[in-house]
Amino acid sequence: MAIELLTEVARRYASDTLDYLLGWSKLIQNREVGWLTMDRKTGNMIREQQPLFQKLRLLLLFNPFIEWLDRTWIFRYYLHENSIKEGKRETNPRSKSKIQPFVEFYGIDMTQFQPSDINAYETFEDFFVREHTAESRPIYKKDDDAYAIVPADCRVVVYPSVHMAQKLWIKGRNFSLTNLLGDEKLAEKFVDGPIASFRLSPQDYHRYHSPVTGKVKWWKKFGGEYYNVDPLNLRSHIDVLTTNARCAVCLETEKYGDVVFVAIGATDVGTVNFNDNIKIEGTWICKGDEIGRFEFGGSSIIVAFEKGRIDFDDDLLERSKEKIMVDVEYGMSLGRLQEK
Repeated sequence: MAIELLTEVARRYASDTLDYLLGWSKLIQNREVGWLTMDRKTGNMIREQQPLFQKLRLLLLFNPFIEWLDRTWIFRYYLHENSIKEGKRETNPRSKSKIQPFVEFYGIDMTQFQPSDINAYETFEDFFVREHTAESRPIYKKDDDAYAIVPADCRVVVYPSVHMAQKLWIKGRNFSLTNLLGDEKLAEKFVDGPIASFRLSPQDYHRYHSPVTGKVKWWKKFGGEYYNVDPLNLRSHIDVLTTNARCAVCLETEKYGDVVFVAIGATDVGTVNFNDNIKIEGTWICKGDEIGRFEFGGSSIIVAFEKGRIDFDDDLLERSKEKIMVDVEYGMSLGRLQEK
């Protein structure tokens, strides 16, 4: 009897192990080795498509030993120089040959973009900053400023406070809004306020838009590094978000008070660009208006609100508590004005 029981346990263990290995084999074949996320439209759990070499490189570089080595700045210098070189390569006309394989690898639906014909793009960089058609990304409750929207096609996590962001996801040694904005006084308004973190992958639409309606109060530009913004890196002890190159703008709004929008560069992002009108104090920005663009590569956005101003959507909050990023599209609902 005991032998039969042990045999059955061994058989089940072997079967489960084989199923597990076969499952991963299929994921690797499809390049689905990125972070596990939830598709907001379908509710399905999916893994991002990511080149296997890139995943292995991240696992190699972001570990305790390399985090220690990073104190020497060798690693930072390498990433910085490599990112600048990669960005320049994508503006060369020869880079156009990369567009078709890229579209096929990630399954990009070009009917959602203008122009939809990939031959209309002169370089990979031109393709990378392609525009959506007006119909492909409707703005949620466009005429009601009490509702905030998702600013980009991305994966999002939201937190009721910066403290919760540090506890659940962002593990950099010195992450704070003061360090993010480079100014303690500017950060005072957002102490313990709600914060949303948006991560863009290379296959995403890389223009970004205003989540709220308001006027430009101030803007700042920061030089810095180009660390990858994969969750593996954000949950390391390297200060990815506060040391990467970035631009920040503060919008003064009727409904939400001040709202800070920070666009953060990452690996292979040659430039973080705000549109010229965003750099002019007093410019009026409507919800959904374009703020700027990232040029080639993965990247990230942080949006911070004053305490007691916004209630993030329940589905986003619940998944964030479970440390699950939600796959969203620009124009979707992010939250609404908190009722007093």
